[in-house]
Amino acid sequence: MIAKLKQFLKEFQDIPDPQQQAHSINLAAACMLLEVVYADEKLDGAEARLLPEVLEQNLGISATDCSTLLEEAKRNRNNATSLFQFTSIINENFSLEQKQQLVLSMWQLAYADGELCRYEDQIIRRSADLLYLKHSELIQLRNRAIENPGH
Repeated sequence: MIAKLKQFLKEFQDIPDPQQQAHSINLAAACMLLEVVYADEKLDGAEARLLPEVLEQNLGISATDCSTLLEEAKRNRNNATSLFQFTSIINENFSLEQKQQLVLSMWQLAYADGELCRYEDQIIRRSADLLYLKHSELIQLRNRAIENPGH
């Protein structure tokens, strides 16, 4: 009886707090977007303006929450060892459409300064691969970003 109670309590403790889980998902998405922004090692003004807008649109968060999330994402991004730690969270929690929207936003950020750096391209392609998106989807999303930058 005590063993069953201990097992129940352990399982109960393992249930993640929904608010914390949502924050972790948003943080992973923000970190992925920052990887693109900082791929060329400079934050262009157009990228800096577009980033909060993209986050608010993709994640449905307020401007205040977006600002706080970006600060935390900048700290986490520096400690990241690979994109996998972000994409694994996204894969577990995003629908196909949400993943596509995230990659579209990555392309929009990459083209925001008017030029695509090869490192931005590599990060987006690697991310799309880790998110299990088809190559044809990746190209369609890139073309949409080129045709409608920032939207």
